[in-house]
Amino acid sequence: MLLYLAFEGEFSSEDWDHTLGGRHFLGLRDGAIAAHASVVPRRLHVGERPVNAGYVEGVAVAEDHRRRGFGHSVMEALGEFLTPRYELGALSADERLHSFYGHLGWRRWRGPTAVIVEGAAQPTPEDDAGVMVLETPSTGPLDPGATLACEWREGDVW
Repeated sequence: MLLYLAFEGEFSSEDWDHTLGGRHFLGLRDGAIAAHASVVPRRLHVGERPVNAGYVEGVAVAEDHRRRGFGHSVMEALGEFLTPRYELGALSADERLHSFYGHLGWRRWRGPTAVIVEGAAQPTPEDDAGVMVLETPSTGPLDPGATLACEWREGDVW
């Protein structure tokens, strides 16, 4: 229910499916869920280089708990989990949230984005401004102007 309300009724069954298969992080207040985020494994490609990524899904804070540190705490815990386990963190967020994620070490991907369909990368220019990454100790050098591509999936690809 939190995710449905936080996304103003635009949280589809595919969106929920995207949050599964990884690790969920919860912010609790008086035994109730105040915040949620999950990180799931995804194969991304930076140019031609495949990267094992921890992809962030379903970040939400209950309306009456916003601006009280719940989102920050959940994302901080998620980052601590993600960094030793994945080569790269990635997420897609509305530009108005980039400052929030930026304070946690995430940066906007500068290159173009794409989705891989039947082995071919198809540009996703509508997502270019929204994808952010978190480098980890095992990231290695990345070309910030390279295409960042994800594997196709049902629903929102990013």
